[in-house]
Amino acid sequence: METGGPPAVVVKKVPVTPKAEIHKRFGEKACYTVEEVHEPTHNGCPGLAIPQKGPSLYRCCLQLPEFSVVSETFRKKMDAKQSAAAMALEKLGIIPATDTDAQDPWDALVARLSYLFSNEFLSSPHPLSCHFRAALQRVGHLSCLVPISVLAIYDAKLSSLCKTINPKVESDPLLIMSLVLKAAQRSSGSVTTCEDQLSLQRGNPYPPEIMQTLFNQQSSLAGSIWILAILIPCSEEKAVVPLMLKVAPNDYYLDVIAQKLGLCDASTVIISRTIGKASLEMRLYFCAPKSCLGDLSSGLLHSAEAVYPEGSLNKRGSYLSGQLIYGDAILASIGYKWKSSDLFYEDVSLRTYYRILVSKTPSGLYKLSRDAVLAAELPAAFTSRTNWRGSFPRDLLRTFCCHHRLSEPVFSIVSNPLELLTEFPGSQKKLKVTESSNQVINEGANDISGSVPTGSRETFSCEVKIFSRCQDLIIKCSPKQSFKKQNDAFQNASLRVLSWLNKYFKKLDMALEELTSCGDVLDIQFDSQLFIKEFSLAASVYTFWQSIGVQEEDQVLDSACINQLNGMLGDKVGFIDLKGPDSGVSPSNGWLVCIVYSICLVTGGEYEKELVESTEDFEFEIGSGAVISCLESVVAQMSVGQSARFYMKFPPQELIVASARDPSLILPVLTPGGCSLECTTTLLRVTEPLEDRMEQALFSPPLSKQRVDYAVQHIKESCASSLVDFGCGSGSLLESLLEFPTSLEKIVGVDLSRKSLAHAAKILYSKLSTSSDANASSTFIKSVLLYDGSITIFDSRLYGFDIGTCLEVIEHMEEDQAHLFGDIVLSKFCPRILIVSTPNYEYNVILQRSTPQEEDPDDSNHQQSCKFRNHDHKFEWTREQFGRWASDLAARHNYSVEFSGVGGATDKEPGFASQIALFRRGDECPRNADVTHKYSVIWEWNST
Repeated sequence: METGGPPAVVVKKVPVTPKAEIHKRFGEKACYTVEEVHEPTHNGCPGLAIPQKGPSLYRCCLQLPEFSVVSETFRKKMDAKQSAAAMALEKLGIIPATDTDAQDPWDALVARLSYLFSNEFLSSPHPLSCHFRAALQRVGHLSCLVPISVLAIYDAKLSSLCKTINPKVESDPLLIMSLVLKAAQRSSGSVTTCEDQLSLQRGNPYPPEIMQTLFNQQSSLAGSIWILAILIPCSEEKAVVPLMLKVAPNDYYLDVIAQKLGLCDASTVIISRTIGKASLEMRLYFCAPKSCLGDLSSGLLHSAEAVYPEGSLNKRGSYLSGQLIYGDAILASIGYKWKSSDLFYEDVSLRTYYRILVSKTPSGLYKLSRDAVLAAELPAAFTSRTNWRGSFPRDLLRTFCCHHRLSEPVFSIVSNPLELLTEFPGSQKKLKVTESSNQVINEGANDISGSVPTGSRETFSCEVKIFSRCQDLIIKCSPKQSFKKQNDAFQNASLRVLSWLNKYFKKLDMALEELTSCGDVLDIQFDSQLFIKEFSLAASVYTFWQSIGVQEEDQVLDSACINQLNGMLGDKVGFIDLKGPDSGVSPSNGWLVCIVYSICLVTGGEYEKELVESTEDFEFEIGSGAVISCLESVVAQMSVGQSARFYMKFPPQELIVASARDPSLILPVLTPGGCSLECTTTLLRVTEPLEDRMEQALFSPPLSKQRVDYAVQHIKESCASSLVDFGCGSGSLLESLLEFPTSLEKIVGVDLSRKSLAHAAKILYSKLSTSSDANASSTFIKSVLLYDGSITIFDSRLYGFDIGTCLEVIEHMEEDQAHLFGDIVLSKFCPRILIVSTPNYEYNVILQRSTPQEEDPDDSNHQQSCKFRNHDHKFEWTREQFGRWASDLAARHNYSVEFSGVGGATDKEPGFASQIALFRRGDECPRNADVTHKYSVIWEWNST
């Protein structure tokens, strides 16, 4: 081995895959057909009568000239293909060979280089073969010369071998060229170097017939083409500017780029990896150092740090590509693609360049996912999946890591079984109603996720780790918060990391102590040295963002913000023009609003306008920080149908260019102090928060948890041995009963939703099958059944149970059906005790912060003044209406009734949030001879 070169690396023998062996022997004659297989699965819940669709599985049929084979099912298509190929080889009696060419990566690199200059490769549908054909048509002394940088970039196998020899080639394009050059000198003359050129050529000329065929081929270009590109100067004091590339039909496009860089030809042009989507062929092109040309005789190029003069690092280009870029660079989208000899090209504008920069920040990723660079902002809270708009935090974090050449983030879910508590010390949130506006202030709601109710079910927390490409741990987020759903844990943990990174990118000169302090608040730890190393170039690239203030995550926007706008917007324009009558429907925190907005650049004394950004249907959640604060403040003061016009704080010019539909109209008038941004918006509609969202925000424990606790307490006191839950839904009450010691032996759930029943069955089976503790409450349960049926239809199998429950169900029926249910349940089913809960309509004044109008309580069809809590509610009764319904029902069927509730107090207006009627049978259960089975058994479990 030659001295001075990289040491040889011995690589283990790699077995050839079955599919590769089949291709080697049969080529295109081997035909693979993959079909998706839908196999029902019970998802670990035996006995469930509802078939459940399992994960997608694939089966492959391999057709060979003489026979065919069919694989087993697999989760991945490729696994199915490999299995079919393996079966075919076994049937043929063939043992796959071992790839011995990779024993020595240097030998493999030389062999690969020789193959690239072979006759066979020149006719292959490979992007690099197009460069060879273009190089053969170059004139003069450049004829047949192929730049080394082209070989290193466009052949993945060659690049992979170079990485095996020296992993540092990942970030240093010059180093990979050095290895290719050294391999060429080992090729025994099949590939030769050109004096004073960073190019290679074939040792022996191509046969005349190949050259003749090549010259007979006409260029894919009918005429010269003009391509818009971007020049990124090395000096940060110089602006990034557009330039035009003119490529004639027989020109080698790299020679054209070289001329724009002040070079004679493409030999010394270095090419970066793709930027953005690989399919777009967007790359950076820059010049190799002159000092490296003197080392050609030794076949070794030094690393970039040793060759380039100090201060020549192109920080903006290096940050874009994740590689070391030196000197002036050109950003262009041009090149060849697989199975096509046509030249691919797209314009790269200043808007494209700045959108790439924007996409490398957490907030920018969110802005682009909403297509609202000037209006959107990374939300401070993940309140619910239904209210989130744009890419989800977990996807944003993955994309951020990809853009910064970091490893895929690692998510670890931790299950947290809750302790059983009878009291909730210190958890009660206080509700205060202001006399002036009836505004509810949640004094205990600093936590964006709300308290997790104890004693209900297991909760989940998520730990996130971010590693470098070398697998060094850079960031670790270990939130203390727990969530009922795993997805909420994933998204909230991801959002914490994004929020912390966002603070850094908006204040890149932040002191290490402040960055650590912000991390402590968000339960984030980081390696300061590794972190600064990974993002060292960001400070010089995002200097224009320093003027953007960091929006506080816990900021609650109120009317005071609107008064602060005048002082913030500048001395020329600082008013808000509100038009349209007040419709009385205004948004509040937690509500989804939909607006149409447009942002214009206003210039000149006559206020000439150029449209910068507009959206016809833009949704966001009030109070989550999903838009810039001034826009959110204005919208919060509007009612549906109203329009507003106001002037925004002038953002960095680069953001304006990134958002502009046509930067050519914006750039000529974009002068500091000479223009302003005008925003007009119309509030189209508002959507109230879901019922459970409102309840969780205002009550701790949430109202749903309090209803379950109320039922469980009475079940304990009743000494009941059998229970039926009418309208059991997903089984939240039944699941809770397995966590408390009761006298129940048989529990039954009835619902019309088969999907909800299937979900309930899975949860209950999981709880029952894992309860091995002798003291666990579920060990007392002998039987569990779930029925599909309507609770307004009698089924004799549910006759005479000790206790029946119907929690927040009747309001989902029409009122006549609710009356029918009451009569059926007390006259036919005859439970000893019945617990019925339903929303108190009068409490909506607090939940929705509005004042109900005078209404006739006897009129069940009255026009509602407060909206119902859920869009699926058919009615909501006042206390008087509910009391009359329950009292009349009890009197007709010889039951007594007691009234209570949860979420409020009986002696304070407007009573309980959820009102409850508890019916007790006055005598022995009458004998019922009506034997009828109307329900379908969905799932059944027995302790035996």
